[in-house]
Amino acid sequence: MKNLSLIFNAILAIAVVVLFILVLGNKSTTAPKQFVQGKEIMPTGKLPIAYINVDSLLLHYQFAKEANESLIKKQEDSRLTINTKARQLQTEMGEFQRKLENNAFLSRDRAEQEQVRLQKKQQDLQALDGDLSKQLVQIQQKMSEQLRDTINAFMKHYNKDHKYQMIFSNTSSDNILYADKAYDITAEVTKLLNERFAAKK
Repeated sequence: MKNLSLIFNAILAIAVVVLFILVLGNKSTTAPKQFVQGKEIMPTGKLPIAYINVDSLLLHYQFAKEANESLIKKQEDSRLTINTKARQLQTEMGEFQRKLENNAFLSRDRAEQEQVRLQKKQQDLQALDGDLSKQLVQIQQKMSEQLRDTINAFMKHYNKDHKYQMIFSNTSSDNILYADKAYDITAEVTKLLNERFAAKK
């Protein structure tokens, strides 16, 4: 029984060695496999993957540029509104302080009413500042969603012809530490997105 087990182990070891030799032999003698994508056969040296540099895309995609300019304009308008109202309030508070120091109010009640009015105006200004900031955040989120949806929809359309298995997004080299330029489709995608955006205007 012991001899039978030794013989079985020896045969198993020989089979593993033969299999190992066959696998290594095939790697050196057979031509590398090609990826078949529908009717196309991809070149052996290139995998069916690509990447897009998102920073560059957003910098050159006209829709993204216009959305960013629109957001900046809204931010500037909000800041101007708040600053104008803040300056007006500051002037009124300075005037109140001057009248208070010169006993220019007809009565104490009148001075207190004016103080309450100015405090309410200050609270309203703070509330307006908060509302405008919230609106800007909502506008920014909506623009980001529109931009993402536009790019995602385009990529599905784009890939019908190109047959990539995977397309990565790369932001400031955060996701991809190194990739051959042959896999970078940023310029082509940006050009096509801009053509599509111009046609819709």
